[in-house]
Amino acid sequence: MRKLAIAMAKGGVGKTTTAVNLAHGLAKNGKRVLLVDCDTQGQTSKFLGVEPEYGLYEFITGRDKNGTFIPKKDTIYQSRKNLWFLAGGLRLVELKNWLGEQQRDIRQTVLKNSLLPKNGTLDYLIFDCAPSWDVLSVNILMAVDEVLCPVALQGPSMEGLKTFFGYLLSAQKLNTDLQLKYILPTMFDKRTRQSFEIMHQLKKMFAKQICEPIHYNVRLSEAPTHGQTIFEYDARAVGAIDYKKLTRRVNSNGGL
Repeated sequence: MRKLAIAMAKGGVGKTTTAVNLAHGLAKNGKRVLLVDCDTQGQTSKFLGVEPEYGLYEFITGRDKNGTFIPKKDTIYQSRKNLWFLAGGLRLVELKNWLGEQQRDIRQTVLKNSLLPKNGTLDYLIFDCAPSWDVLSVNILMAVDEVLCPVALQGPSMEGLKTFFGYLLSAQKLNTDLQLKYILPTMFDKRTRQSFEIMHQLKKMFAKQICEPIHYNVRLSEAPTHGQTIFEYDARAVGAIDYKKLTRRVNSNGGL
């Protein structure tokens, strides 16, 4: 099983768009995928068009808001064929508090030790991360081996990347298997010089990790309002073509 975090220390760069469409792209190719929403905004549920009763909070703590025992199997929601989902949302605020109360020596690895499916159950475990740095963020980077960083080709994008590198280096001291595997340029707009300039910088800095860009595409922003992935909303859109390329890249890098 491959474990991948979609992470960046900046909001609005396409993390959830990437997490949802990559997860569904892999599922459409026959891979068994568990997508985990680790953001208090709970946007992943809206992007998938689902409203699970339980999610990551109940999965980790084993309890609902009333303290009633909840089996792990009841917290995992099947949203598509081959695609399962652990919802995030505001309950993650309580989860962070709960994690902070755990013993110091196990606090950072609760997620890693909890998400241990039986051999052959899953092909991919994908985390849609929040832009913040806290005990949950640390848990995610302790639980994964690979990181995919979406970088918007606009505004002060390199600053967010620089900040995230600081987080990553700290995490790598504790998780030596952790590696920055992919840099994904997003919101590529051929009409702007800035897109080409930032893309050029990224290619120079990350020759091995750089992926083909996700172009600015209205259909990508419309799809979530219908609770659909880009493959469901408009399979012929530029965004769908771009995410198919990313899906192939992720698959081939893993030797699958």
